[in-house]
Amino acid sequence: MAVNYDSKEYLETVDAYWRAANYLSVGTLFLMHNPLLRRELKPSDVKPKPIGHWGTIVPQNFIYAHLNRVIKKYNVNMFYIEGSGHGGQVMVNNSYLDGSYTEIYPEITQDEAGMAKLFKHFSFPGGTASHAAPETPGSLHEGGELGYSLSHGVGAILDNPDQIAAVEIGDGEAETGPLAASWFSDKFINPIKDGAVLPILQINGFKISNPTILARMSDEELTKYFEGMGWKPYFVSAYNGEGFDGYKDTMEIHEEMAKTMDAAIEDILAIQKHARETGDDSMPQWPMVILRAPKGWTGPKKDLDGNPIENSFRAHQIPIPVAQDDMEHKDMLINWLKSYKPEELFDENGAPVAKVTANTPEGNKRMAMNPITNGGLDPKPLVMPDYRKYAVDVQGHGVVKKQDMIEWGKYLDEMFKLNPDNFRGFGPDESKSNRLYAVLDNDKRQWMEDIHEPNDEDLARQGRMIDSQLSEHQAEGWLEGYTLTGRHGFFATYESFGRVVDSMLTQHLKWMRKAKEQYWRHDYPALNFVDTSTVFQQDHNGYTHQDPGLLTHLYEKERADLVKEYLPADTNELLAVSDKAFNDRECINVFVTSKHPRLQWFSIDEATNIVNHGLGYVDWASTDQGAEPDVVFVSAGTEPTEEALAAIDILHDNFPELKIRYINVVEIMKLMTPDKNAEGLTDEEFDRYFTADKPVIFAWHGFRDMIQSLFFDRHNHNVHIHSYQENGDITTPFDMRVLNELDRFHLAKDAILSVPGYEQKAAAFVNEMDNMVDKHNHYIRTEGKDLPEVEDWTWKGLK
Repeated sequence: MAVNYDSKEYLETVDAYWRAANYLSVGTLFLMHNPLLRRELKPSDVKPKPIGHWGTIVPQNFIYAHLNRVIKKYNVNMFYIEGSGHGGQVMVNNSYLDGSYTEIYPEITQDEAGMAKLFKHFSFPGGTASHAAPETPGSLHEGGELGYSLSHGVGAILDNPDQIAAVEIGDGEAETGPLAASWFSDKFINPIKDGAVLPILQINGFKISNPTILARMSDEELTKYFEGMGWKPYFVSAYNGEGFDGYKDTMEIHEEMAKTMDAAIEDILAIQKHARETGDDSMPQWPMVILRAPKGWTGPKKDLDGNPIENSFRAHQIPIPVAQDDMEHKDMLINWLKSYKPEELFDENGAPVAKVTANTPEGNKRMAMNPITNGGLDPKPLVMPDYRKYAVDVQGHGVVKKQDMIEWGKYLDEMFKLNPDNFRGFGPDESKSNRLYAVLDNDKRQWMEDIHEPNDEDLARQGRMIDSQLSEHQAEGWLEGYTLTGRHGFFATYESFGRVVDSMLTQHLKWMRKAKEQYWRHDYPALNFVDTSTVFQQDHNGYTHQDPGLLTHLYEKERADLVKEYLPADTNELLAVSDKAFNDRECINVFVTSKHPRLQWFSIDEATNIVNHGLGYVDWASTDQGAEPDVVFVSAGTEPTEEALAAIDILHDNFPELKIRYINVVEIMKLMTPDKNAEGLTDEEFDRYFTADKPVIFAWHGFRDMIQSLFFDRHNHNVHIHSYQENGDITTPFDMRVLNELDRFHLAKDAILSVPGYEQKAAAFVNEMDNMVDKHNHYIRTEGKDLPEVEDWTWKGLK
């Protein structure tokens, strides 16, 4: 018998489902026993310290109930992203009602005993978080930090044409910079190749202790704003009139929401049908829903002092003072729970009754069980190019100059061709500046607005690169959504502004860490983050664009299973790193690489060998040759490698008897001890490279403390670190190295002074190095460019 999803009878099932979700949401905050209040409520039934948030919950349950209805009515594939902060019981309890939670956690049964376990488990030591976390079925968005819900939703539906991301956005979250920027997402969704996102803006009026800005805007103002952003807003309101003096009848609100959701879904389906049948992929006007409903809806009306709770900021967290050792006002909790009429919603065993479950989809149509939220619909490994095809012929060592990012772009272009539906690049309008020309040529940038040629360049409706919005948050959010749904990609940005999204990377790391602990979670492709336009050459951008601190930020997590940091010295090492990193799973790969013309050092075989081991002894740049060295040079990064090798060249010319060992490090976290990195060097291996006591001159791309910590637990503490010291300016590339004492003259001087027995014979040499620095300082201030001795230097080899 066909179901009439528009009938009053069916909407009564939606209401029953909503009330059941609301009941569970209160119970998960407060109770750990006696979940259906079938006996007197005792202190031992209540949590010692209820922790969680209430304010956004009921409007979200309302949204979820109506999303279930349209899934059933239109047979669409949909998943839910919870943007409002710390409303974790929404996804927990809705997945419990549709049976998903019990399928994944069989001990959480759909009966009174299982309900008690569900309640106790929430926001409780050893339990699940108070926000949408990896433990929760259907979740792919970490709700601990606000601003990324819409970006994540869009990233998830790119190249997933039959999926709709229902993205709930709180009006507090909507005030963040990242969320405000993400309203531009409609400019990048292709109606033929991509799925759809349905933003549902919950305007409940208040944040933690302040009103929200959007709540004080009229429907007319909001319409103008969102239409100006390209959206088609639909409004639903729980209030009677503009004054918010009272609420509409419950069934009236359900009818209004049902009609509105129908209109939004029908808009989406019509847009896609037209585009896919006609080939018209011009930018449509996508729908969105704006729901006005009170914060703390259906909850306690006033606090003990008579101040309003519902429809005020006081509903934000735990709205009433009830806890295990504070039961004086337990009647407030009992009356609140009973207001949902649980006897109508759960049978004698505690299971949801048929009237509630009538509104739950089945199988993978349930939002909690949509495969897209658990590693993707049909995840495929990348088809990898032969990276050796793109290798640079180095013609020896340190003779040929190439731009690493230009060469890498050619390799990425083939990656796009081999993986047309599951590999994308993202960035904040820096791809051309970062020399990724080959991935932009021939209309490879996705852009849905009008294209004005010849003023615009390389824009297309179905590009594989999305870099046309100047927002690091947006690009990183898209990449996270894309990889969390089983696809592959990279984000490329200026190194210093990778810091703009370092907290997003931290949240992603936390997600992966918790997801790996869930037996039922599938794994995810690596998230690849490319820092270029590096600290040591920013040209006209200067000091503001100089910060390598992302390396330290992620290193300090001490989670080498989740973070890998690569600093390839040249194109061939970058290619070898890419072949390794793009095949990796469940980690964040950070690449630091140069975009400027650079000497090329390693053949593709040499580069591959170094990358496979994370570091390598370089025989052609070493003179110890089986003997104990007098000094060890180490470099990690493009400019540090050039300066280290130039310093070795200078030292060998002046002190040919000096025994020098040179080590090139690509994967810096390989230097961690095995207790911190399962792939780290043992003490014996570490000493084999760096010795136990010889001076080590370490030319490092980042901040000093990171290398100091890597040597702290080792035998050899005789390490001299030359690195970025927060000295910068608008200056020449070599002067950036001089300012931070990473240049060849400082390196060579420090090296010879650190070798016992050279104190006297090195005196003239030290003076010469100081004179070269003085000469440099005078020359750049006179000529505005670097010394010819620096610009024209090439590696002539050690004889």
